[in-house]
Amino acid sequence: MRPTFEAIAREYSPALLRYLTRQVGEPTLAEDLLQDTLLRAAKGLAGFEGRASLKTWLFTIANHAVADHLRAPHQRQKIVAMEDIDEPESPELPQDEQLIIDEMNQCVREVIDSLPADYRAALVLSDLEGMSNAEMAEVLGLNVPAAKVRLHRARERLRRALQASCGLYTDSHSVLRCVRLPSDG
Repeated sequence: MRPTFEAIAREYSPALLRYLTRQVGEPTLAEDLLQDTLLRAAKGLAGFEGRASLKTWLFTIANHAVADHLRAPHQRQKIVAMEDIDEPESPELPQDEQLIIDEMNQCVREVIDSLPADYRAALVLSDLEGMSNAEMAEVLGLNVPAAKVRLHRARERLRRALQASCGLYTDSHSVLRCVRLPSDG
């Protein structure tokens, strides 16, 4: 028996909203894109044949909704860190520690935001949403080997960009830290 649209929306909306928010960086816009995604899913549910999992089908629709939105030249895709989205608050850190963490998060977010959209999508789906290579490939409309290559290239480009933008070091407590390097511009 096929699940109802209401059951599908209830089960998958939180993950889809998290993905969309990471992609566009604006919660209100992500909610609009979620509604667009769910509307598209409702219209297409009767034709869903189950060749892909329901999850990958829905993420494919969400990915197309983001792509359609971003086709407007004035739009810019942003990824938002996982801890910025509906996560419980962490214990209070000393102010200097929190400043260091915030600076590192900001630096990493800016580097990720500078990546091409296809690389950002691969990173978000794999590393933040935890999708398998096969699921990621399905969402991105690629075969599995091409999806693996895209993810590898995205990670490599991210690594090079982080090395160029951030001086990474380990502090006296063996915690990875970052200091922003001066730009050449």
